[in-house]
Amino acid sequence: MTTIEAKTAAADPGGEERETVFALVRGYFERLRGGEVGVLPVLVGLALITLYFWSKNGNYVSAVNFNNIVIQMAGVSIIAMGVVFVLLLGEIDLSVGYVGGVGGVTVALLQQPEKSYQVAGLAAILLAVAVGAAIGAFQGSFVALIGVPSFVVTLAGLLAWQGVVQKAIGDQGVITIQSDTVNNVANYFLPDKWGWALAAVAAGAYAATVLLGVFSRRRAGVRVRHPVLIGLKILVVAALCLVVVRICNRGGGVPFPGVLVVALLIFWTYIAKRTTFGRHVYAVGGNAEAARRAGINVKRIRIVVFMISSAMAALGGVVFAARLTSVDLNAGGGTILLDAISAAVIGGTSLFGGRGNVRDAVVGALLISAIANGIDLVGYSSATRFIVTGVILLAAVTLDTVLRRRQAAVGR
Repeated sequence: MTTIEAKTAAADPGGEERETVFALVRGYFERLRGGEVGVLPVLVGLALITLYFWSKNGNYVSAVNFNNIVIQMAGVSIIAMGVVFVLLLGEIDLSVGYVGGVGGVTVALLQQPEKSYQVAGLAAILLAVAVGAAIGAFQGSFVALIGVPSFVVTLAGLLAWQGVVQKAIGDQGVITIQSDTVNNVANYFLPDKWGWALAAVAAGAYAATVLLGVFSRRRAGVRVRHPVLIGLKILVVAALCLVVVRICNRGGGVPFPGVLVVALLIFWTYIAKRTTFGRHVYAVGGNAEAARRAGINVKRIRIVVFMISSAMAALGGVVFAARLTSVDLNAGGGTILLDAISAAVIGGTSLFGGRGNVRDAVVGALLISAIANGIDLVGYSSATRFIVTGVILLAAVTLDTVLRRRQAAVGR
């Protein structure tokens, strides 16, 4: 090809600018060799786990149990989304479990009939999230402004907010949530027609997003994928939406917690990937000093990220409380903290900062919930669950360490 022909082909949107199937596959394997495996290990793990528990109990793949897994993973997924932002900075938040407990207790206290004040369900949820954000701003200030290690600050928060939960509940032991609006956050199922409508809207919105991205890339002169690949991608996502809704409808309807998780996933993914704030989070996590010299307000980024983490923890705590329709002295305790951090790390977010996606929280929580659900269904002991989850977490961190070395070796 001559120089003139090469320039003509490069300028032709219908020519070599289109990404062929061969180029797509080759690029994917190049990324794998370079250490960018994405969510592939989690998807393989999910497939193996499903096959194993299916062989032990056929009910594991039933529509009802599918809905149960969606509901079980919702609270952990929401909390883990906030944890992802903290991990992107190379920090840690050990207080998310009991901050979630504070969120649940806040909602419950605002619904007590014997009190002179009663707040409507949705307003109570928003106030609980605001309380969580305030806690995050308080803890983040120690990290960003004074320089206290986040491990120490949030460990102190873990102890302090546990005490706040126990003090707020007091001798009552259990506080029942009175609002149906709050309880429906974890227990409501959409009617079949609403489920199908939701699938159509989701598929349509995804198609519109992909096509707008293609038009933007073409206007900018950036290479775009072959039209067949774009159409296939849209069809696969649309089919997946329809299949998921069909399964959920057979199990009683689409669970609202699942819808909430998807909505938050889309929102926070947009914040992380499409906004200046999100780019600054990745920059600070990659190299805080370089980000500071580039003019990024590192202290403000750290405070806001801890606010996001605690706000999401409070919302996740509301989901946990709504699922039980009450809160008790153990609100925010148990394995919530470990599950949330494990979900983010197992999903692919690096503990070393600068690398990860919000989706990691969801796929990691799905894997953990799938294991827990299967163990309960088959009748294994809780000890088995802890052992399996611990092994998977260790494997995920080990894989992250190896991949970072691989990426450094190839100059990525």
